[in-house]
Amino acid sequence: MPLSEHEQRLLEQMERALMAEDPKFATSLRHGSSGADRRRIVGGVIGALVGMGLLLAGVSASLPPLGVFGFIVMLGAVFLVVSGVRHGGAPKKQAASDETPAAAHKAKPAKGQSGFMARFEQRWQDRNRRDGRDT
Repeated sequence: MPLSEHEQRLLEQMERALMAEDPKFATSLRHGSSGADRRRIVGGVIGALVGMGLLLAGVSASLPPLGVFGFIVMLGAVFLVVSGVRHGGAPKKQAASDETPAAAHKAKPAKGQSGFMARFEQRWQDRNRRDGRDT
């Protein structure tokens, strides 16, 4: 069933808005996901299974070199899967003008503070502000 003229205009308007807001994401949607990423993920999963088989064969046959080789194959395969998933499309960070009010008051992490600890501390401060216990 074809779209009405009104629906087609709305769809074109949404597409233009998406292209203006995030052209890289819109282009990736238009062209579909990359086959190379899928092949990398599938190859990594198969490699991990083969590596696990080699590892188990090495342990059961009391052949440590085969077990070590199987572990290395598994490690490489997991790296392939992770890189395939990450390569698939990491979203861009928002521009400073697009920040929400909640994000506007976030401070940069202190020197030597990891991202996890900075986020944890920020959440703690936000919770205290909400409860009226400003620190």
